[in-house]
Amino acid sequence: MKEWPRRDALKLLLASSGLALTACSGLSRVTKQRLRVVVIGAGFGGATAAKYIALNNPQIEVLLIERKKAFISGVFSNTVIAGINDIDGITHPLQRLQANHRINLICATVTAVDPEQRKVWLESGERISYDRLVVSPGIDIRWNALEGYDQAASILMPHAWQAGQQTLLLKQQLRAMPDGGVVVISSPADPFRCPPGPYERASLIAYYLKRHKPRSKILILDSKNSFAKQPLFEQGWQRLYPGMIEWISLSNGGRVVAVEAAQGRVHTEIDEFKPDVANIIPPQQAGQIAQQAGLVDSTGWCPVNQQTFESHQIPGIYVIGDSSLAGYMPKSAYAANCQAKVCAQAVVADLVGEAPLEPTFINTCYSLLAPDYAISIAAVYRLRSGEIMPVNGAGGSTPIQATLEDLASEAGYARGWYRNIVADSFG
Repeated sequence: MKEWPRRDALKLLLASSGLALTACSGLSRVTKQRLRVVVIGAGFGGATAAKYIALNNPQIEVLLIERKKAFISGVFSNTVIAGINDIDGITHPLQRLQANHRINLICATVTAVDPEQRKVWLESGERISYDRLVVSPGIDIRWNALEGYDQAASILMPHAWQAGQQTLLLKQQLRAMPDGGVVVISSPADPFRCPPGPYERASLIAYYLKRHKPRSKILILDSKNSFAKQPLFEQGWQRLYPGMIEWISLSNGGRVVAVEAAQGRVHTEIDEFKPDVANIIPPQQAGQIAQQAGLVDSTGWCPVNQQTFESHQIPGIYVIGDSSLAGYMPKSAYAANCQAKVCAQAVVADLVGEAPLEPTFINTCYSLLAPDYAISIAAVYRLRSGEIMPVNGAGGSTPIQATLEDLASEAGYARGWYRNIVADSFG
């Protein structure tokens, strides 16, 4: 198995991880009065941004506002659905950020942003002022983008694309399904959170079914004609789950256009399905507070200066993670973590009157097809004419000729990667 892509990606990862700490020679000076940065959302983007702003300049007061006391990770949530892990294994308390980095953690819901007064409003009525604001709210579901798919329908046909109760609901439905049942997974058109996620989910559901309900079948109804790591996924399906997973592309009528949740029906442009379990992953958009604050454009996502992540809509507000339009970077946990470090440096530089650095970005994505079988892809990005673009020849993916031993090693790397990103973001 070729190791050069991983080594090169690791070197750049270490460089980008240290960016916020090594290249800020003037950022530690004490300001005349204590400045305040408020961060909304404590996922892989928001938690990392809060931590690295505090590390870059301890003189800045950092307030992290999150409505939940712990973050439940969408990453590795498919292992919970498959029964490989439990939900506690992907639940990460936020108190360490407060204890370790002097971050003021506020457990509350933000209901509005006043950019003129530079204040955020909490559900309690309290108003909190800021000098700079970082918004990292993740995604929201576009309800009724598919006819009939609303919040009530998601109880019968879970999306499980925001981890937590939906994850457990889909897990329960699979366990209640009879052997020989059919599972439908619908995958939306780009862009959406975690592009390889639906196909990893199909793989790990197949892992569960092969052991407990081996006569069952999975149909992936897709709004695309291709998907991330497709040759590697299809090779893995043939090796591990022959005949169990069928992918129906857009051109073959795979796009889901409507559901009848109460009747258990899923409609594509040319066909109707009545599965035993329907996992409907609908189109998505920027998180609600980004919409309410006026940070989105006609796409439903947030356009930003891709060097700093400052909003193109409202100066003084930065948007990172899944909600942002970050050039060619996918909407992933690692992308959010990397963007957060770049944004942290830019925010601190802005506050002390210095220029932001020229950033390098990296994204690594692992997908588990079984506990001992994983595939990966890594890419490096740099700014080109103001847009985040991939660097040709940097990064790489699991070779198609990888041995089973190589793929088992990839699974170990995936678990190590997850431990490391959790420690970096929340530790």
